[in-house]
Amino acid sequence: MDRDASSMPATESAAPVPRDNSVPRDNSVVHGNPVPQDKPVTIDAPATADQPRAIRVWPGLLLAGAFWAFCVGIGQAGLPITTTFMSRAAAGALLTLLFPIWWLTNGTVRWADRLWMLLALVVGAATACVVAQKTLGVFGVLFFGLPVAFAVWAIGLLALRRFSPRHLRAGLILAISLTWGYFMLIRSDGISGDLKTDIRWRWSPRTEDAYLAERARASRAAGSAEGKAAHVGETTAVEPRPGDWPVYRGPQRNGEVRGLEIPTDWNAAPPQLVWKQRIGPAWSSMLVIDGRLFTQEQVGEAEAVACLDAATGRRIWSHEDQARFWDSQSGAGPRATPAFDGGRIYAQGATGILNCLDAATGELKWSRDIIKDSSAPLPMWGFSSTPLVSNGLAIVFTGGQGGKGLLAYRADDGELAWTAPTGSIGYTSPQPVEIGGAALALYLSDAGLTAVEPATGKVAWDYEAPGRGVWRAVQPAVVRADRVLIGSEDLGLVCLDVQRTDDAWSAKKHWASRSMKPGYNDFVIRDGSAYGFDGSIFCCVDLASGKRQWKGGRYGHGQVLLLADQGLLVVSCESGEAVLLEATPEAHRELGRFQAIEGKTWNHPAIAQGCLYLRNDEQIACYRLQAAADAPDADTAP
Repeated sequence: MDRDASSMPATESAAPVPRDNSVPRDNSVVHGNPVPQDKPVTIDAPATADQPRAIRVWPGLLLAGAFWAFCVGIGQAGLPITTTFMSRAAAGALLTLLFPIWWLTNGTVRWADRLWMLLALVVGAATACVVAQKTLGVFGVLFFGLPVAFAVWAIGLLALRRFSPRHLRAGLILAISLTWGYFMLIRSDGISGDLKTDIRWRWSPRTEDAYLAERARASRAAGSAEGKAAHVGETTAVEPRPGDWPVYRGPQRNGEVRGLEIPTDWNAAPPQLVWKQRIGPAWSSMLVIDGRLFTQEQVGEAEAVACLDAATGRRIWSHEDQARFWDSQSGAGPRATPAFDGGRIYAQGATGILNCLDAATGELKWSRDIIKDSSAPLPMWGFSSTPLVSNGLAIVFTGGQGGKGLLAYRADDGELAWTAPTGSIGYTSPQPVEIGGAALALYLSDAGLTAVEPATGKVAWDYEAPGRGVWRAVQPAVVRADRVLIGSEDLGLVCLDVQRTDDAWSAKKHWASRSMKPGYNDFVIRDGSAYGFDGSIFCCVDLASGKRQWKGGRYGHGQVLLLADQGLLVVSCESGEAVLLEATPEAHRELGRFQAIEGKTWNHPAIAQGCLYLRNDEQIACYRLQAAADAPDADTAP
């Protein structure tokens, strides 16, 4: 006989437990225990592989966001390039350390997914390093790619966090793979002074390719072959004239122009273009002598010394050597500027080839390999020192050990005359000065400032300023007969008192200042003030105290010349603009500007016969500064 169901024990209830997680109010039991009739009960089901879970994202977003905010801020600060680079590198290293630590300790993500994502990052980076175009290299891929990959990772995690773990994992791996794939499809055409990379698709033509094609067409039209010195029969001796630019940084090698007055309202009447054309990559400046312009360039796989007609840009001759130097920041080409003396051109190539050429024809007189002569290693950014021709000797920097930092070759036959010790790293040029009634050549290296007698190579004195491998590229300057000013990113400005008693010399620090920290941007001096670049921002410093008088004008990492007769400064900006300033300690006063050439412009400009010459690694141009009625006679075909 069946028992009444209501009288049966709860454990024997025939009422089935519903398949969903809700329990009905009446006659409900869970694991044999009665459940109050007035409250529903929910049973948590175990998480499955495809079930979304709450993921903690904010630490990754904070790390990536802080890094990029720091990069933007430091880029706007106008700091010296080394400071910018080291700060960016340190921030990148910190991000590379902290982001994986956060990810591996993120308990809101399954452990297997954490490992999968980290593996995808490592495999993608390794593949990109192998496949990437050589202009990026392993360092470039990691330096620029890792911060981008971490940012994509954090943003992707935010966007996909509500998806199932399987879809989240697949989406993030795809996003990171595409990030590394991007770095396999691009190349770098160099880096600005603020570490902004010129990114192009790796298959897009280079400006250098366009120049080579243009030269090939011109060669075919002229019916002559490229690759040799083109002797065109213009054998008239080259002699400097008043108003020429016969040596690096002008007649006194100090960036100063005298005997020239120009209109100053560049906004209303900017300098007039005379000619503009392509040129091969190089960071050389220019000489303008007797109607000819001399510079250096890279022509494919050849380093070239070029002679152009200063009035038209027409090529007169070109001497080429099979050599090519390249680095990821600056690109290809020679770094030094030719030197002129006695009808000859002395040109130092980036790979160590020193040539002596006839200035009229380009004929090779002699050539030396300074690496072989000094046993010096090839510098990181190539040999950049412009020769100093003095006392019948061509003096160049090598950085060789055993007293072979400076080498002097006889100008007539190229035989080695003497050697002198310096530091091992330097990107300045020997600077001729007169101190204490003595003619000296100064050289600033990572060891400090060395003064030698140009005729013998004997070291007169030195000022020790160890730089622990830093590069210094700014020319020393004489402030007065017994005072020398040196500058670099690591030193700032240092003013030295130099004393001579009989044959005994001493050089002691008068003051040091961080008010100006020039990287590779030379300064000029006028009426007790120095004008130059503190990082990428122009400034003025009082030479009596070292205190900054003003700072203003974001011109990138450019160069400056002084028009001494009018108290004007001509600044060539890194962007290719030319700017006219007042040389006054009172305030930063800009008188006008115009876009002169296109592309990154680090080269020193030149002023000769009333014309401004500018160049970079893509273009070279001539602009007339004076009104036509005031300009010297010249053929000025556009």
